[in-house]
Order: sequence, then C-alpha cells, then structure tokens
Amino acid sequence: MSGELSREAASLTPELAASIESLLDEAGVTANRSLVRRLLSTSVLLGMDDTERLDLKISAAALDEMHDAFRLFAPFSALPKVSVFGSARTQVDDPLYQRAQAVAKALAADGWMVVTGAGPGIMQAAAEGAGPERSIGVSIRLPFEESPNEMLPEPNVVSMKYFFTRKLMLMKESKGFVCLPGGFGTLDEMFELLTLQQTGKAEPMPIVLLDEPGGTFWMGLRHFIEQHLVPAGVIAADDFERVLITDSVKAAVAEVTRFWHNYNSLRWVGERLVLRLNTAPTAAEVALLNERFGYMVAHGRIERTGALPVERRDGDRVELPRLVFTLVPRQVGELHRLISAINELDSAQGAA
Repeated sequence: MSGELSREAASLTPELAASIESLLDEAGVTANRSLVRRLLSTSVLLGMDDTERLDLKISAAALDEMHDAFRLFAPFSALPKVSVFGSARTQVDDPLYQRAQAVAKALAADGWMVVTGAGPGIMQAAAEGAGPERSIGVSIRLPFEESPNEMLPEPNVVSMKYFFTRKLMLMKESKGFVCLPGGFGTLDEMFELLTLQQTGKAEPMPIVLLDEPGGTFWMGLRHFIEQHLVPAGVIAADDFERVLITDSVKAAVAEVTRFWHNYNSLRWVGERLVLRLNTAPTAAEVALLNERFGYMVAHGRIERTGALPVERRDGDRVELPRLVFTLVPRQVGELHRLISAINELDSAQGAA
C-alpha cells in the first residue's frame, strides 16, 4: 500500500488492509484513491465495532443519498447555482409565490441554475420561474407532504430521507441564496446559512432575504436580532450585515450576481488565505485595502500575487490574479466586507 495510512486504514489488520487494496485495484480506482480507501476502511470498522443496526442504517442511507446527489449535480458543475428557500404552503395567488417566480426567472436568464427543495409552494414557484432546464430539485421524503413538483424533469431531481443530507447539497452546490418567508424548515435553512458564514465553515456567499412588497417578515427578524441577540452578546453587532433584506426582485438579483463580479474563489494554503479575482487590483488599490482591512491581517500585509506553487501544482485556477494574506482567525466572518470592497474597486468595473 503506497502513501501514508489513514487512521482508519491503520486500525485494520494487514490482511484486511491488503484486501481493501485489492478491491480498489479490481475496481480500477486511481483518482482520489486514498479517500476511497478511507471510506471503505471506515465502513469495515463500523462492522467490526458491532455498531447498532440503526446507526448502520443511518450511515448507509446518508452515503447512498450523497452519492445520488453528487451524480445529479455533476453534469452542471460548470454552471453557477442559487438555492431558493421558502414555505411549501405558499399558495399560487400569494404575492410571495410571484416573487419567487420572478427572482428565479431573472437569475436563470442571467445564466444561473435554480436549486430548490423540489416541493410545492415557494419551491414550485422558483422552479416555474427558472424553467425545467434551469431547475434542480433535492426533495425530502415526508409522510404528509406532496411529491416533487411537476416542473422538475425526472433527471433533475433526487429524493432524500434525511434533512441533513438534503441541506448539505442545497448549500454545498450553490453560490448564492434567496430566502422567502416560511416556517421552521425555512428558518432552519436560513439560520444554518448564517451559522456557516459566521463561523467560517463555508465560503462567503451572498444571502438575500426577499419579502413581498411592503412585507415585514424579515424586518421582524432583524428587530429580534437587534433587540435581543446583540444586547445579550451572543452575536456580534455586525453579524447580520452580511444579509440583504429587500422586497425588490431587482435588488435581490443584483446582490447575488454582484458578489461574483470580481471575486472568484478562495483557498487556504497553510495559514495564508488566497482570494482569487477576475481582474488584478492596482498597487494603489492594494494599499487602500490594507488601510481599510489591516485589522483582519495577523501579520504582514495583503499582497498582490499570482498563483502560489501548490496552486500551480494542482492546476487550481492558475490564470487568475490573487490577493494573499494571513487572516486573524476571529475575523473570518468579516470576509464578506473585504470581498464587497474588492468588487467595488475601479479596476474591477470591467470584470465579468
């Protein structure tokens, strides 16, 4: 067996490890072999540990569901996606239904695919707005809800048993999020988004809370946050500023698309954070960024550079210019501010 053994593989007997290696050879697994070996080793260890049947069923079903979802999304990997959340109980004549249709239609026209929970209400409205060729659905199997809506063609929908695997795919695959008013499920999805952003467990993404014209649903949430969570010290005063609350479809679309105007992606290389951009900033602009955001830098400065050696080795978007710096760990939630400033640079105004 070549390469460093994972903790899982090291826990197996040499005979079992060799059997897994032979199975990988027989299956022709070469790409990401160490990770596939880890999956197999962990599965064997679950059996050896006399894991309870229910725990095994949960593990097996979750892996099956992720496999199905990865295969569903794979053909669309090159297309940007936006997830639309909202109540399954919203009726067709509700202004929110029309809002969901409109925002999905506008984003689809701009080249985005729309991902929904594949149910009725807001989910169906968004699928209708985007159209069948621009819609993907990740449905949940419930005893009392309707089956996936008819707007989604069969190849573009996957059904899941667990909410956690469903939310993983809705969030992992998207580069933007639009939340319309809804119940516990919608609020759960919205708060998980905010948690992942606040803690730095997910890359910065645009999040829009869209309401009906003159609606107060999301403003009520803002008031609760400002009157209770911030004074209690359980969140920072600016944690909610990463979210746009609006009743304008045009503003919602602009928030999602503008976020990716110049900012392209990020990667960690050791302790250094690499921000990939579509256009290179000038030296004067980099100096200005250091003045405004120096509090985010642990040591040194924000520097303009090309692809780092490890990025060139991996062929990881080597053609793009970069900004590189060492981030103060507790400032990870502030990245959205820096990205917004990068998108507003004069040099970025011609970016696509």
